[in-house]
Amino acid sequence: MSRNGLTSTPLTTVSSKRKTGVSDSQPTTARNCLHNFTAGIIQLFGDYYLRRPTPEDLQRLLYIGQQRGFPGMIGSIDCMHWEWKNCPAAWKGMYSRGIGKPTIVLEAVASQDFWIWHAFFGAPGTMNDLNILDRSPVFDEIINGNAPEVNFHVNGREYDLAYYLADDVERAFGVLQARFAVVRNPSSLWDKNKIGNIMRACIILHNMIVEDERDSYGNTSVFEQGEDQDTTFVVRRPTNLGATMGRRADVRDTPDHHQLKADLVENIWDQFGHLPM
Repeated sequence: MSRNGLTSTPLTTVSSKRKTGVSDSQPTTARNCLHNFTAGIIQLFGDYYLRRPTPEDLQRLLYIGQQRGFPGMIGSIDCMHWEWKNCPAAWKGMYSRGIGKPTIVLEAVASQDFWIWHAFFGAPGTMNDLNILDRSPVFDEIINGNAPEVNFHVNGREYDLAYYLADDVERAFGVLQARFAVVRNPSSLWDKNKIGNIMRACIILHNMIVEDERDSYGNTSVFEQGEDQDTTFVVRRPTNLGATMGRRADVRDTPDHHQLKADLVENIWDQFGHLPM
C-alpha cells in the first residue's frame, strides 16, 4: 500500500488469471476491471507521474550525476521487449525478429532511483535501439525549444545539452517486472492500445512507489537540504530561441559527442582515480 492508497494488486491478480487462458477473445469481469483500472490510473495520475523533468527535477538529477562522476547526465536510456503472445497473424512478421516470438518495445529513460522519466511504447520488436530512438519523442522538447536550458562543465569545457547514458536501465526494468507480473509475462491481449495502457499504468504505479521509497535508493539529503555545494551546472527556464533545425543538428553533433566521452573519461579519472582498486 502506498501513501496514494493504491497497490499493484489488480494488475498482478489479473496477470495470474491470464495464465489460465483469459484473453481478449474471452470477455470477463476481470479483464474489464483491468482496462477500467488502467484507464483510471492514467487519467488521474498520468500528468504528474509521466511528466518530463521540471527545472527542479533537473537540478536534482544533475546533482546526482555530478556526484557519480557524470556532470550533465540526467538519466539512462534503454529498450525492453515485451512478448506479444496473441499478436495478430498478419503482424507477426513485423513484430518478430528472425524466428523469435513477436514483441513490443518499450524505450525508457530512468534515473538512479529507478524513476522512469520517459516511456515510448509500441515499436515493433524487429526494430533495433537506434531505429526506435529515431522515431522516439525523447528529444522533441529540446528540438522544439521547450526543454529547460542546461549548462555544465566537464574537464574544463562547457556544454549546453544534458545527456543520457545508454544501455543502463536493466535494473529499472527488472524492478518494474518484479513488481508487476502482467508486464513480466507474455501479453495475451489482441488490442495494442490496451496493452499500451497496461504498460503506462504500471509505470505510473512504479513511479508512485519510487516516490514513496526514494530515500532508500540513495542519499540525496545534502541536495534536498539546500546546503552550499560546488556545482558545475546551471538550469534555466526555456527561452525558445534558435531554429529547430539548428537544435536538431546540435543533438546529432558527432564531434561533440566524442569530445564529451573523452572529457568524461578524464573527469572520472580525476574524481575517482585516486581510490584503491
